[in-house]
Amino acid sequence: MRPASSIKRDMQKLAVVTIALITALAWSSGVSAQSWNTLATPPTFSPSTTLLLTDGTVLVYENNTSNWWKLTPKQYKMDYVDGTLAPVASFPASMNYAPWGFASAVLPDGRVIVEGGEYNHNVLDETTKGAIYDPIADSWTEVSPPSGWTQIGDASSVVLPDGTFMLANCCDFPAQAALLDEATLTWTVLTNTSGFVGKFDRNWEEGWTLLPSGGVLTVDCYVRVKKSKWGTNSEIYDPNTGVWESAGSTVNRLWDSDPGGCSKKITYEVGPALLRPDGTVFATGSNSCGAGHTAIYDTTSGVWTAGPDIPSGNDMADGPAAVAIDGTVLLDSNPGVNRKPSTFYMFDGTSFNSIPQPTGLNPVSSESARMLVLPSGHVLLTHSARKQMWFYAPAGTYQPAWQPTICGGCYPTTVSVGGTYTVSGTQFNGLTQGAYYGDEAQSATNYPLVVITNTQTAHKFFARTHSFSTMSVATGADTVSTDFDVLPGTEQGYSTLVVIANGIPSAAVDIIVNP
Repeated sequence: MRPASSIKRDMQKLAVVTIALITALAWSSGVSAQSWNTLATPPTFSPSTTLLLTDGTVLVYENNTSNWWKLTPKQYKMDYVDGTLAPVASFPASMNYAPWGFASAVLPDGRVIVEGGEYNHNVLDETTKGAIYDPIADSWTEVSPPSGWTQIGDASSVVLPDGTFMLANCCDFPAQAALLDEATLTWTVLTNTSGFVGKFDRNWEEGWTLLPSGGVLTVDCYVRVKKSKWGTNSEIYDPNTGVWESAGSTVNRLWDSDPGGCSKKITYEVGPALLRPDGTVFATGSNSCGAGHTAIYDTTSGVWTAGPDIPSGNDMADGPAAVAIDGTVLLDSNPGVNRKPSTFYMFDGTSFNSIPQPTGLNPVSSESARMLVLPSGHVLLTHSARKQMWFYAPAGTYQPAWQPTICGGCYPTTVSVGGTYTVSGTQFNGLTQGAYYGDEAQSATNYPLVVITNTQTAHKFFARTHSFSTMSVATGADTVSTDFDVLPGTEQGYSTLVVIANGIPSAAVDIIVNP
């Protein structure tokens, strides 16, 4: 007869395998068709920009106010549909800050930065106000603007591969940017003679896309430069040299120059440009005079090719888009710049496909819509004209090659509640930034989250991640790491651990959680 201890160990191993299988199935449950769900208990306010905190909760901005909320998934699950909303700290009253159309990012230490705003208290302002949120202390601290800046406005922003937050000056020419010192909350201003050299035009209306090379791609909007209204230039910024260089012609014109004279107004709008898991950037366009064009940039060859026009004469002026876990692009389009009703499509890398539309959303334009990729693999949609939140489930699932991997011996086999640990592996930052908009809104999720699942109960617990070794995307075979804190309430005993990037989980590894 086998010893009881041996039988017990085998049962524990079987339970671990079962939990791992359940976890894998949970991420690939939506394989039949796209679908939408709504938040079970709708918000009582108008939600706008959302940001994914590193403990798996979602920070939600109450539109045109100083107020913020937190969406927490259902206890023991990664179920955001049945999650709960609760208020968190507001901007300090002394700031008098209630922005619309602002820059934002989650920083490597887990804090959140919000900067600028095209409007403040519903007044066109191009404000230079800004603040940083500490989720542990639940408090906002005002951040002074970069020296000499009188405008930030609806600025673009990006967290560079080394973890530095770079903020655009929306409106000045020659174009400027600034780098945030995360420790001191001070800025280094970059100009056309130092650190931001060679920018073709203003930053106004343009979005920034982080590339696998570490560079930042933008599609030029030709704002206030005496160039052809048919211009198709793109540029890449090298953070190491501080220089912009041409990335070539997008073939199709993507910015709105009113080439047909139909609106008598040049809006300069452009759609988001999304890095996809196959290494291409899908760039979308705006057009007052017909369908928005698209273009595809191959990050390996550095060559642009023309993409298909957006269906039904729609365009992507001021519209959100997100890369789903199956590699397709979810996008919200308009029948002309900032017109309604909006229509959602899915782009599969070759063509657009019709999908179900969110119930109760229309008629609205896409301008006030925002997207966020969740750890569950869903895409969260908010629109400030509606007191509701929607969750999109893609038809397919991820390819195994897209998963983060935890290397053998690169994680703690035993952890304790309240302790801080390091896990290492590959592709912890994912192959994309997740959700895109351009100027006015950024909700990137190219950073790792950690989930611990108790083997006996199957209950899931987010750890809090921080101190990411890189903020690059598509890091390939390079070894990267994150620190994580095991949070109070995490159940003790035999468990598994996964790392998640943009909704895609690693294979699970076995750990033991001590009290």
